[in-house]
Amino acid sequence: MTLHATAVALRTASGWRAVLLRGPSGSGKSDLALRLVGAGAWRLVGDDRLEIWRSGDGLFAAPPARLVGALEVRGVGLMAGPSLDLARISLIVDCAEPPQRLPEPRHESFFGVALPVLALNALEPSAPDKVRIALLGRDVLSRLEP
Repeated sequence: MTLHATAVALRTASGWRAVLLRGPSGSGKSDLALRLVGAGAWRLVGDDRLEIWRSGDGLFAAPPARLVGALEVRGVGLMAGPSLDLARISLIVDCAEPPQRLPEPRHESFFGVALPVLALNALEPSAPDKVRIALLGRDVLSRLEP
């Protein structure tokens, strides 16, 4: 399946974990990817178009061959940066939906693989931190329980 989306990945103790950034043109997908990759620890999987497929119990993303390593920087053009050929998707980020203050956990399935979904404003200064926190599964609720 081909999606209009962007994906970036972070290396964790269990390997590379990708975040699928989706939303309409101008919603900040590429801008958020640029800020994450620019932070140094993240790698671009693909920008603008991705091939998505299931393998085993995982969902994977890869860019079309002609877009490998290319990130569109609005107002500047295409740039090359550190990239991966493919990565396993662990989180979906909706860049067009207005975020709720305290959202209920949400999941969405692709090819029978359920993934957590986070809605956020991709252009907020804190967006890269929110993506990292959501990807790494930091659950602050456990600290709030009596």
